Amino acid sequence: MEFLELARARYSVRQYSPDPVPRTMIEKCIEAARLAPSACNSQPWHFLVSDIPERTKEIAEIAFGGPYSMNSFASKAPVIITVVTERSGYAARMGGFFRGVQFSLIDIGIACEHFSLQATEMGLGTCWYGWFNEKGVKRLLDIPRDQKIDLMISLGFPSKTGIPPKKRKTLEEIFRYIG
Repeated sequence: MEFLELARARYSVRQYSPDPVPRTMIEKCIEAARLAPSACNSQPWHFLVSDIPERTKEIAEIAFGGPYSMNSFASKAPVIITVVTERSGYAARMGGFFRGVQFSLIDIGIACEHFSLQATEMGLGTCWYGWFNEKGVKRLLDIPRDQKIDLMISLGFPSKTGIPPKKRKTLEEIFRYIG
């Protein structure tokens, strides 16, 4: 699949088949994320993967309950990935401090998109979540207070076939030549 074709095929899946995802496929997605570039090669990420139905449901109920229920559909996904943002290396932190940029967020974004594109290439679907009960998930998964969960990802086989149309700005609306 050519890259633009892959980019067009990737979308946020909100309805999953109950079929389990083979661990070899999950590990291939994690490998794609591992290969992602990061500021000063900090690699400030750790992926906690739940593919056991009871545990996945438990995580989803805590993460996406109450005020976070707009994402409750994630409880139907066979796999939930909790992305723990780790501390960047010294050079990346200093550069980020002087530039006013949190490079670790950029880094996990790149890694998670690598994950998602690999999933898409294998016929899996993903959805990213930034709105979830972080404190509850940290408590459940025994994640130290000084670590941050910036993203969660659901993973599974889409229950529907076909790629929904994308609503995107035109090329003319998003760039211009300057010189």
